[in-house]
Amino acid sequence: MSKGDAVAMDEVVLEIETDKTALPVMAPGHGKIIKMLVKEGESVKSQQPLFQLAAQKLADPTKTISGSRTEFSIGMNRMRKRIAERLKEAQNTTAMLTTYNECDMSRLMEFRKSNLEAFTKKFGVKLSFMSPFLKAAANALEDQPVVNAVIVDDKIVYRDYVDISVAIATPKGLVVPVMRNVESMDYSRIELTLNALAERARNGKLKTSDMQGGTFTISNGGVFGSLLSMPIINLPQSAILGMHAIVQRPVAINGEVKIRPMMYLALTYDHRLIDGREAVLFLRKIKSGVEDPTSILAGI
Repeated sequence: MSKGDAVAMDEVVLEIETDKTALPVMAPGHGKIIKMLVKEGESVKSQQPLFQLAAQKLADPTKTISGSRTEFSIGMNRMRKRIAERLKEAQNTTAMLTTYNECDMSRLMEFRKSNLEAFTKKFGVKLSFMSPFLKAAANALEDQPVVNAVIVDDKIVYRDYVDISVAIATPKGLVVPVMRNVESMDYSRIELTLNALAERARNGKLKTSDMQGGTFTISNGGVFGSLLSMPIINLPQSAILGMHAIVQRPVAINGEVKIRPMMYLALTYDHRLIDGREAVLFLRKIKSGVEDPTSILAGI
């Protein structure tokens, strides 16, 4: 940001960089920057004024309001610019195709409910739906290794490990820290690792190394109420799984209509590398693991 720029309330005006992280400094209200009191690269002290803001005048609530036609622009922060670049690069580089399925969450919800109290007491974290999905994805990636592979130049690189990137929404934008060797984790290790990464993400303490690598990504739009979407591949990976909201819907079970808590699943994959057969089998493997969580514990 610089002198004369318009800003909105809580927009990042500048960042204070320390040896460990970058701390965003937000605008206290709508308005225009009239003066920057520090220069880029300059050291600052606690409580030091950093900029002056000409506050936007608010309308008098006692007068009749006919509506506003005011417009103002704000600059994209570096994280948002990078996200935009990567998303567009994925569209331009890969042959993205999405296949869908749905899973009945009944048994997993019962499993979670019956084990939640004991799990929380023993490990200090709650048993969420993410750990069964992460473990089911790890099993599916080992079952269909091409989904865990990547094209490098004219070669296909296969991995004997599963590093899953988990999309986490933060006030500054979407981050995707990596959980490494998920194939060797149980539910407790997954939950403890996921909680630690999420806390660091919320506090702006993720390191660059935390987000490097990754062989597959899971994005859970369901926490925001998304019913169905097509996720975009997180380069340089070859596939991404989209989880969605759990909704009570009528489904046919053994010739009868039943109401079940259902979730749509979406797998977007690079069709240059992964054929439809492998993609469908992969998604069906996740579906079967989630619908029967005991099969995951049994390693099948």
